[in-house]
Amino acid sequence: MNRFRLALCCLVIGFFTGSSSAADKPQRLLLIGQAPDGHPPGTHEYRAAASLFAKMLAPMDRLQTIVVSADGDWPEGPELLDGADAAVVFVSEGAKWLQTDAKRLAAFQALAKRGGGLICLHWGMGTREAKFILAWVELFGGCHGGPDRRYKVVDVKTQLATPSHPILQGVSPVEVHEEFYFKLKWTQPAEQITPLIQVRIEDEDHTVGWAWERPDGGRSFGFSGLHFHENWKLDPYQRMLVQSVRWVLKREIPEAGVRVNLEAADFVPPPQPDYKQK
Repeated sequence: MNRFRLALCCLVIGFFTGSSSAADKPQRLLLIGQAPDGHPPGTHEYRAAASLFAKMLAPMDRLQTIVVSADGDWPEGPELLDGADAAVVFVSEGAKWLQTDAKRLAAFQALAKRGGGLICLHWGMGTREAKFILAWVELFGGCHGGPDRRYKVVDVKTQLATPSHPILQGVSPVEVHEEFYFKLKWTQPAEQITPLIQVRIEDEDHTVGWAWERPDGGRSFGFSGLHFHENWKLDPYQRMLVQSVRWVLKREIPEAGVRVNLEAADFVPPPQPDYKQK
């Protein structure tokens, strides 16, 4: 067991053996990232994004954020998921990653079945092979999957498709340079998905952010942006993301929205090795 995993296990044991009362017991959120996947520096910064997301959520009371690196076999994953109330997936080809280990898939399904929250970001909702789409959308609602999947780098202004939704409290449209996945695959019937963020690509409005109140009583959120790490600096993104966590955890969201305060240094990702782009 490497030093990172040993420290993580010690941290998690401390979390899981606390003696606080049920009323004071914090909710546990897994922020799941990975090492770089070969994209250029400043894109697909999974680990940096997970750590940044934890900083954004730090002011939230009764919440324990557990940042984990899900590289390799990730043998501790199912146990961590068993003790979580929600999970954020920001990894490479997440729909495939979810299903490469039967125990991992079963742990995510168990989390959903007990009403847990599920969030996916960018390539974390992806799969090149169509065979991984169905099990994914049954958990998260939407998927960027299959050989016909579509994506494009655009300069566009986001649109609020359902501005009354709690996740969008205090969120405004924003001009953004972004790679969005669009024409996503949806759970059926697709009408049960609530579109939150839409963008106009190729003369059509496409849903790139959504919320789903699942039949099992849990909640899922997805956003196909965040290709560029720089976009974590956008206030509308920050509010939407923090409020998506509150929503999937079934917390109240202030009418004016949640304000996020970060320092400029928080956004600087660590240097990457010289990977070739895949």
